[in-house]
Amino acid sequence: MPQSNATNGKNIRVAVVAAGVVSPLGFGLNETLDSLRAARDCITPVTRFSVAQCRCKTAGQVSDERLLDREHNGGRGGALHRASHMMIWALREMLHQDRQFKPQLTVIGTTSGGMSHGEDYYRALHRHGELRHSPAWIANYPAQKPVIDALEAFEISAPCQVIANACASGTNAIGHAFECIRSGRYQRILTGGYDALSELVFVGFDSLQASTPEKCRPFDRDRTGMVLGEGAAILALENLETARARGANVLAEITGYGISTDNFHMTQPNPSGVGPRQAMEQALEIAKLPATAIDYINAHGTATEFNDAAEGKAIAELFGHVPVSSTKSMMGHSLGAAGAVEAIFCLLALQYQFLPANINFRLPDEDVDLDIVANEARSEKLGAVLSNSFGFGGTNASIVLQNFHLRQGSGGQADA
Repeated sequence: MPQSNATNGKNIRVAVVAAGVVSPLGFGLNETLDSLRAARDCITPVTRFSVAQCRCKTAGQVSDERLLDREHNGGRGGALHRASHMMIWALREMLHQDRQFKPQLTVIGTTSGGMSHGEDYYRALHRHGELRHSPAWIANYPAQKPVIDALEAFEISAPCQVIANACASGTNAIGHAFECIRSGRYQRILTGGYDALSELVFVGFDSLQASTPEKCRPFDRDRTGMVLGEGAAILALENLETARARGANVLAEITGYGISTDNFHMTQPNPSGVGPRQAMEQALEIAKLPATAIDYINAHGTATEFNDAAEGKAIAELFGHVPVSSTKSMMGHSLGAAGAVEAIFCLLALQYQFLPANINFRLPDEDVDLDIVANEARSEKLGAVLSNSFGFGGTNASIVLQNFHLRQGSGGQADA
């Protein structure tokens, strides 16, 4: 049950005390860190389904050989959706870091949910006409099923909320969890996002000509489109006061969250960048930080013409020459998982004091004046970073993460 807090939420600080991740960059924080530091290109030819009739032939893919390893999934093998296995991997890593963490709520973002299971069901139905075991297929379709599977795997009982808000879903989930703890109603929440590669989603983006047959080049003058990816990420959020009282290891603090909807077009952002700017401004306001305090921005950066232009304009106007990169250049766009996976990239950047790279970058866009972290990661002192996630329909979300240890050494700022 949620617990009340005597304070009204105004001074409650929110800590990240553990995290787990599975993505094309690797299984777990250590492999992910290695890939980020090496600026590794983890986008490969699609193997999960035929792309013979698609313009785009590549995606960021999680290895089935490791994902479905019976030794690490309780022998359940193919009985679960791939998304369930990714969630189980991520949650296992998180729990290994903090075995005392007992969540009161779970908030997870996703875009396609169990859609790839639906695709398999449809194909089987088309081939056989009748399926004796159809209820088992349908049971795996709901968006909450991978979350429930992961919780059950570790005997965790916590209410589950699923947020599906296009490509902002993962960041919306983290932001909602952040607000729930700041309200004083909850002390500990599991949050994050997941999405598995889906053929229907893949060919949909391809038919919109949003996907590229070339390299993914966010913010490059010659960018030609996005590449899809997949993954899952879990973050354990806790009231900082209770986390410190029990001796938890604080990885970082989430200090700001902003959202907006620009209502401009179903698949294109307002060219003025007003939507992204409003979300970023709101996140800064909640964090009580000026724009000059942000040391790095993990951009949404899909490498589509209009998205990068609008986001780039908003960043340049609000922040000037802050270092910016889109890590989607390395692993593709994992949709509902993107905000959660990229939040973990930001955690690692804060913890190890470096800027993740924007790979495949060749020429700056003359219309977007940004300080791109081009092609190689670089060392940098980071105190506060901002992560963006923007989606179809003009849904925009931004979160601010801060280095807990630097905040502790900043005098009064730690209690701001």
